[in-house]
Amino acid sequence: MLSKRITGAALAAALVLGGTTAATAETAAEFYKGKTLKIVFGFGVGGTYGKYSQILAQYLAPYTGAEKVITQSMPGAGGIKATNFMYNVAKPDGLTMFMPPDTIVISELLRPKAVKYKSNDFQWLGTAVQSNSIIVLRADSGIQKVDDLKTKQVIMGSTGKGSQTFLMPSLVNGVLGAKFKIVSGYKGSRKAQLAMEQNEVQGVALTWLSWKSAKEKWFTDGFAKPVVQIGVTKEQDLPNVPMLADLVTGENKQIVNFMATMGPLGRGLTVPKGTPQDRVDFLRAAFAKTVADPNFVVNAEKRKLRVKAATGLELQKIVNDSLKVSDETVKRAQALIFGKSS
Repeated sequence: MLSKRITGAALAAALVLGGTTAATAETAAEFYKGKTLKIVFGFGVGGTYGKYSQILAQYLAPYTGAEKVITQSMPGAGGIKATNFMYNVAKPDGLTMFMPPDTIVISELLRPKAVKYKSNDFQWLGTAVQSNSIIVLRADSGIQKVDDLKTKQVIMGSTGKGSQTFLMPSLVNGVLGAKFKIVSGYKGSRKAQLAMEQNEVQGVALTWLSWKSAKEKWFTDGFAKPVVQIGVTKEQDLPNVPMLADLVTGENKQIVNFMATMGPLGRGLTVPKGTPQDRVDFLRAAFAKTVADPNFVVNAEKRKLRVKAATGLELQKIVNDSLKVSDETVKRAQALIFGKSS
């Protein structure tokens, strides 16, 4: 009888304790309430990575319940420095988000000695925009059509080997036989564009959203012109600018299609591997609400920023699928872009 009483008492105590644990278990919403969140990006503050980070920080805060969301620029090596940091150093607590370079997968496969991360380990929350890479030249560069690139040397400005400012002109050199000479070391896309304006270089490869947000007047005034675009589908307002994939065949076409995967990633947000799943899900929902907020869209347009969103799960699939490219295609791309395996 005593044994039964003890057992019953123990069971009652367990139920009480269990109920207490369930009642006090912290939800993701409770975790984020009043916290300070951070968005890290790997480029200068004046470019579109900085601009999208800032506007996302502004509108994400109320949807997460955070007191504020701050941004941090960590430029270097075309975004690889920041990506390595976020993968190896940042705490996976859901308080630090990361806007990776759109070349994150490309750099992982083409430059394995430089990267210290795995793209598919990041948990994608979503992207605010998707955009093609466009090679833009000064109108006085002497290039009238794509074929002219094969006979005339053009100097291109670059922010680093991990960025599209280096990768895309190098790709065009490799698959078309263009004569781009690439000068690296500019601290951000704005510096590279300034060098182009001052005729230190004659061109830069950036996303169309970068060009439209910073230098739209260059195109209306005839100072610069887009020559070729790299992406999955044409930009709506560039119907007459050829797609690089349409200019090549065979193995080169496979390489171009692989390189074009950067476009859909755009300006997205991620959190590191190991972030609790309930916080990942909460942030994905908050991100989706943010990019669907009419005020966010209007404010973005005022800042000359487009909104063409995709979900975190969609981006996760794009990354996973991109990593399935064959070793032969990767080696061929390395040889074309860097002259050897990197």
